[in-house]
Amino acid sequence: MRAATRLSAALPLLAALCFPVSAAVAQDYPNKPITLIVPFPAGGGVDVIGRIVADKLAAALGQPVIIDNRGGAAGVIGTRVAARAAPDGYTLVMATTGSIAINPNLYANPGYQTLKDLAPIGLISSTPIVLMAHPSASETSLAALIAAAKREPGKINIGTPPPGTSANLAAELLKSVANIDYAIVTYRGTGPLTTDLLGGHVKLALNVLAPAMSSLKSGSLKALAVLATKRSSLLPEVPTSAEAGLPGFEAGLNYGLLAPAGMPRPIIERLNRALRALVDTPEVRARIAADGGDPMPSTPEEYAADIERENMKWGALIRKLNLKVD
Repeated sequence: MRAATRLSAALPLLAALCFPVSAAVAQDYPNKPITLIVPFPAGGGVDVIGRIVADKLAAALGQPVIIDNRGGAAGVIGTRVAARAAPDGYTLVMATTGSIAINPNLYANPGYQTLKDLAPIGLISSTPIVLMAHPSASETSLAALIAAAKREPGKINIGTPPPGTSANLAAELLKSVANIDYAIVTYRGTGPLTTDLLGGHVKLALNVLAPAMSSLKSGSLKALAVLATKRSSLLPEVPTSAEAGLPGFEAGLNYGLLAPAGMPRPIIERLNRALRALVDTPEVRARIAADGGDPMPSTPEEYAADIERENMKWGALIRKLNLKVD
């Protein structure tokens, strides 16, 4: 009992002794190049955002930020590498909702648990999933789609990117939330899906904005609903899913920055300040818009809450439908 009492009394002193060390580490940080893991191949949307973030972070921190593309398994491989790196601030990882909220639920053994093995630094942007249609589609709104699917269960086809992606799971979530049934037609990627939608081979799709933006602007395709809590600045006239009659049905890709768990808090705070500042620059905002998104800066705590919400939503759906991948 006396030993326990002495230990309790010593803890505040130990904390006081450790804090100056952490503060000193943060003050000296960074003193060498930083590696930013992008867990997807070069040239894709995550890589493009990652590169401009790396450039701006390097300018703000005074050290090079080197991109390390570690593609594979929909982001699992690179994210796993980051989760196992030293928590010293010299390894960071770009993340999407898919890599940190869907994958840990979808894969039987991804090798990481996001909020246990990674420390959120902050959000960067949010790209909504959009219900879009060929102009010849008879369903001209989300409500009309739901009504048609109730009248003729299983008769409507909706195109999506590959299984396990946010847009594909959004199609499954719509079935569950609206209590309807239709056929999900999966494509190898958002590009082929957009091409077939333009050709009228599939009349409805759940897709991200970037590959379809010019077609939506020209009227070659129609946006019926944005699956987000607020309207997209790129499609301000298109209603959200709640406005279209289905509250609680949201799906999108949030981009953010994380580090290995255990990184000193002062370094997290410094990186968060730099990240929030760069997201507010015209160059980064333009790049985010070109990717079909809106800026979404946050605190580390706000990002952690976002991850938890997305993890609960997609985890429940994956378990309900038994979609887990070995």
